[in-house]
Amino acid sequence: MHLQDEWSFLRKLAARLRQEIAILILATLIAILALIEGIGAGFVFWLWAAAVFVALTRAPLVEQAEPPPPAEPRPVDPETLLRTVSAGLAALDMPALIIDREASVLAQNPAAEKAFGAFPAGAHISAKLRSPSVLDMVRETIATNAPNQIEHSERLPSERVYIIRIAPVELPDIEIEPGMFFVLSFRDISELRHIDRMRSDFVANASHELRTPLASLRGFIETIQGPAKADPKAQQRFLGIMFDQTTRMSRLVDDLLSLSRLELKSHIAPDQKVDLVPLLGHVRDSLLPLAGDLDVTINLHLPPAKAEVLGDRDELVQVFENLIENACKYGQEGKVVDVSLLSEPGQAVEVVVSDRGPGIPAEHVPRLTERFYRVNVEDSRSKKGTGLGLAIVKHILTRHRARLIVKSEVGKGTDFTVRF
Repeated sequence: MHLQDEWSFLRKLAARLRQEIAILILATLIAILALIEGIGAGFVFWLWAAAVFVALTRAPLVEQAEPPPPAEPRPVDPETLLRTVSAGLAALDMPALIIDREASVLAQNPAAEKAFGAFPAGAHISAKLRSPSVLDMVRETIATNAPNQIEHSERLPSERVYIIRIAPVELPDIEIEPGMFFVLSFRDISELRHIDRMRSDFVANASHELRTPLASLRGFIETIQGPAKADPKAQQRFLGIMFDQTTRMSRLVDDLLSLSRLELKSHIAPDQKVDLVPLLGHVRDSLLPLAGDLDVTINLHLPPAKAEVLGDRDELVQVFENLIENACKYGQEGKVVDVSLLSEPGQAVEVVVSDRGPGIPAEHVPRLTERFYRVNVEDSRSKKGTGLGLAIVKHILTRHRARLIVKSEVGKGTDFTVRF
């Protein structure tokens, strides 16, 4: 219908232009003939101008075309509409449901089935979604036919946060009974909330970690300036403690700077080949004095051939220094730390750092790589830990496209596996 109207309009326009051009050509020919016959140039000019004026003003150059009538909404079969909308939602990566005015589920996309399980045919949404706030929102939208959304949190089977939105289905040029279908969509913002929480925890923990040694330094300085002003032995003891506190702050700042540098280049994968055999030997040799002080033996189990991976040598040294140092400190009771390099043709290269210490309770294992997370705060601080070592390890391995796998059993020890 629209194409026919436009084509008719264009044909009228072309015909009109042809008429005006013909009049202009005729007026010009008359003026030339008049000049040839000896009529005055002034009279000829005004004659030609009058003809042009008549040609341009006798009617508008382009007739105002009547606007095409608005297209009549096309009725559509509800089953056809439901299939069409369902096909569109199937391409979305966010869960989405189609419900009717009774809040019964008519269709769900694959993402919704994966997130909530399959809804029985025609089941009410409360079969899977029992949150009163969600059900109230759905009832309100069905009653008013107006879009609505809320933020909803779920604790089980895992903590998830969704922006849930409901809106009626409305399509242009298609006649739909108001309130026939509604789309209920779920936008997962769990990761955003987790990052926000980690950011606030990081600021709070960093402030706390720096505040404690700073308060100690201030107290000791005041003591040295006051009551211990004339006591060399007390001054010497206090200065030793102050040195330890400043060293702790220095380590903390260094680790924070390391994390910042790693985050800046986390998207750039290293492209140099690094042989892990001599690298692990170098790390073991550098930690022998610490292991000797803790009465721990570090055993290396290395293959005879090279074991090369793509990586940054200095960063990989930092990874294995952190893992082996932690194994020596926190697995000190077991007296032995085993470092095994597994490199088989056609298989991933793995480095396993094992201790025979007290182990880590299962509820702590998923959070070990969080910044400032400690299984035992006092034990970590007494061993001069900053709470950032495993966070640094995780960031480095992420840049190297590698994984850190932790397996631990209370009373038997812990295995940290780096899989490239």
